[in-house]
Amino acid sequence: MDLILLLIILIVPAVAQFKVTSSYSKYKGIKNSQNISGFEVARKILDANGLENIHVVEVQGELTDHYDPKRKVVRLSTDIFHGETVAAMAVAAHECGHAIQDKEGYSYMRFRAMIFPVVNVATTFSYIVILLGLLFQALNLVWLGIAMTGTGLIFQLVTLPVEFDASKRAKGIIATMGMASDGENVGVANMLQAAAMTYVAGVIASALQILRLVLIFGGDRRD
Repeated sequence: MDLILLLIILIVPAVAQFKVTSSYSKYKGIKNSQNISGFEVARKILDANGLENIHVVEVQGELTDHYDPKRKVVRLSTDIFHGETVAAMAVAAHECGHAIQDKEGYSYMRFRAMIFPVVNVATTFSYIVILLGLLFQALNLVWLGIAMTGTGLIFQLVTLPVEFDASKRAKGIIATMGMASDGENVGVANMLQAAAMTYVAGVIASALQILRLVLIFGGDRRD
């Protein structure tokens, strides 16, 4: 049983990552009909939603795109920032979706930001606590460590609606603003769906890892 869980924990995220990488590779090779870069897409969306104060900047790496709510900056990776592709359009619009969430005070985003400091500390030290529990044969300390890993799962669960909502906004905005053809809208949707599956896979993997720990140490308790 433990081996099966371990294999699933490893395979599910790997399959999801392969899917998003494949989709990204496909759609970054397809130019959008408007010949507009990810930067231009982001700028148009932000300006149309009264977010002229949000800067759009380039960052290194691949698929390192994100919205920084503290500094009010949309950061786009080089291929997305400069690319005039369907992939660039999808990713740029998605990150702008987060900026719009921030402006509107989207509840799940606010809650995620609120719990992040606690979750960050808890997950950082969770396995240290488990190790100390094993070292001192203190099962209660082990269970505390497992509970601390559970905060990471809660954070991931809260992240799901944030990401799905940003993608929904992105697809709607691109269609409403007439940035893409019908075929390109399908590509945008496929690209965003593949990206969303990585978050779902992360939740599944985390939940199974916690279940694995519970089964391991629950068995020790019964023994």
